[in-house]
Amino acid sequence: MRINGSTELYGIIGYPAHHTFSPAMHNAAFQSLGINAAYVAFEVKPKDLGSAMQCLKVLGIRGLNVTVPYKEAVLKYLDDVEKEAELIGAVNTIALKDGKPKGFNTDGKGFVKSLQEEFGILPKGKRFFIIGAGGASRAISFSLALQGAGRITLVDDAAEKSAALAKAVSRHTSCEAIALKKENKAIKEMVLNSDVLVNATPCGMKVSDPRVIEPNFIHKGLLVYDAIYNPRTTTLLRDARNRGAVTANGMGMLLNQGTLAFTIWTGKKAPIHLMKKALSGVL
Repeated sequence: MRINGSTELYGIIGYPAHHTFSPAMHNAAFQSLGINAAYVAFEVKPKDLGSAMQCLKVLGIRGLNVTVPYKEAVLKYLDDVEKEAELIGAVNTIALKDGKPKGFNTDGKGFVKSLQEEFGILPKGKRFFIIGAGGASRAISFSLALQGAGRITLVDDAAEKSAALAKAVSRHTSCEAIALKKENKAIKEMVLNSDVLVNATPCGMKVSDPRVIEPNFIHKGLLVYDAIYNPRTTTLLRDARNRGAVTANGMGMLLNQGTLAFTIWTGKKAPIHLMKKALSGVL
């Protein structure tokens, strides 16, 4: 990669951000297509988010991915937001044109594409149990609901967040969305009657993190999808395999949301296979 005075700058903003694999796939794509651009990670503390967002225009940054915990927090700093991202209430991609930042959300679409490509699963009529009610969960929930999911059950440490998300999904789509408190005894039954269980929280990135679901709730025939991609195997995925469930980590979602973001930024078709190879190379 050649860096000079004309190199365009892209990146990812989050806290933490050092664990991300996004630079590998985007820089490989830029190089492959002969685009003079570089993609880096910006680890920004919560107290500095406002200052960082103001710097986008000043420094001429062309685009950003947004990761935890800022997918909802960045909204107030944007000049425009695409319709679906506005409905979701979170963005994971920002494109700057003439210094004006516009927000998009490719997380949910990336997740749905991963389900289809890796497991042949279409959301229509399927029952989903989703852990978490933050930015990633919002994107996944709305994308599934808009694609005809039969039922979505939500659980979060903050019961008011999962309740609000379930209400929003039910109001804006035809999907039945239910929120349960973590201590609700009905959780086991709801997992048993689900087709796909999704962890849409960062819990599991550290070995010391608590379990997001009791192992004995997991059953054979369930697809357990952990949106975490680093580490590749979390406690949840180990528990699921021990229970005979089918498992997936977040690499497919990461790749697909990344290719969609790349096209938003550049207007070019993303070199998917090359980006996938780049991701595999850093694991």
